[in-house]
Amino acid sequence: MPSATINYLWRDKNASKGFKTGISLHSHTNQSHETLDFLANFGNQYPALRPLMVRFERRAQELHSVHIDYAHSYWTPPMTPKLAFDLESRQIEKLGIDSMVSITDHDNIKAPMLLRTVPSARQIPVSVEWSAPYGGSQAFHLGVHNLPSARATEWMATLNEYTANPSDERLTEILRALHAEPNVLVVFNHPMWDLYIIGKEKHQFLVNEFLQKNGAFIHALELNGLRTWDENREVRRLAEKWNMLLISGGDRHGVEPNANINLSNASSFTEFVHEIRRERRSSVLFLPQYAEPWKHRILQSTIDAIRNYPEFPQGSRNWDERVYHPDGNGVIRPICELWPKEEAPLFMRAIIAFVQLMGRGPVSGGLRLAWNDSHQLRHALGENEG
Repeated sequence: MPSATINYLWRDKNASKGFKTGISLHSHTNQSHETLDFLANFGNQYPALRPLMVRFERRAQELHSVHIDYAHSYWTPPMTPKLAFDLESRQIEKLGIDSMVSITDHDNIKAPMLLRTVPSARQIPVSVEWSAPYGGSQAFHLGVHNLPSARATEWMATLNEYTANPSDERLTEILRALHAEPNVLVVFNHPMWDLYIIGKEKHQFLVNEFLQKNGAFIHALELNGLRTWDENREVRRLAEKWNMLLISGGDRHGVEPNANINLSNASSFTEFVHEIRRERRSSVLFLPQYAEPWKHRILQSTIDAIRNYPEFPQGSRNWDERVYHPDGNGVIRPICELWPKEEAPLFMRAIIAFVQLMGRGPVSGGLRLAWNDSHQLRHALGENEG
């Protein structure tokens, strides 16, 4: 039987006592390509926005010969791999325990490979968040941690080949092969999030179908540090239904460190993997930022994405350096090259200014009070935490 304990640092300041290590799972760096195709869905979900988007698309074509292509556009988080590694490590070490960090950028392993050249991060596992198409209309995000170093590039080629030519049968073959790697950890990230907006009922059907076919090769379900209390409670119920283990995953994209971690007595990441896979034992700790109102945290994460960071390396300082779009010839370029600031569409500049205003002191504080969901703290993820 799986054994997962869930604790909350704001309830128990000594929750990390008795553990040697804190593990940060599932976070992103500027090597991660975050799709912008959700913007197209906004136009479908919120008809009032569609005329503005049509105008923006038309002007981009007329003034810059650029056809807006949401599916092939992306943004990157602001933090470099080293900055992200240090951010996660510091938060854990403030608890008086050692730190391990597993960075999982979308569909690439560049960040951990770069970090392995840095002495302080040399032991970082080679990990990735794999967007695995499933069921024709869906893709599930799987955290694949601790790939074997000598074959990590080969494994990424396999994952990318599947993404380009998916089939449900092939997915099962790959997951079975990953499971056969004794030191690899496969986590179903934010399983109850209808990320592709296919409808809650259809999404839940596909999740359960996926677990029926592949649950034996999935080692844990993620309690996500950027999703709501209600959604994480649903994940807990899903774990109970399928007799699966729960694990942490912060999903950090901005500059707030992960809102949950795992606690362990493992002295290496491989030992931690064995703790999850063989002993089926997990201890999740939610950190104080998770107790903040969810809407406020999402707003803050959005502000982090469009803030300027003059102290960061070139290419990560301004939001328009971190958003990419194909030019008229189909070459991916940063927005700052396609639309110099003075030429950027007026409504785009207005939206950026409005979001930045919401993040300033008085406005942000007022929104935080308005969005207060402290009643959720009484229920947390369930009364019985064992």
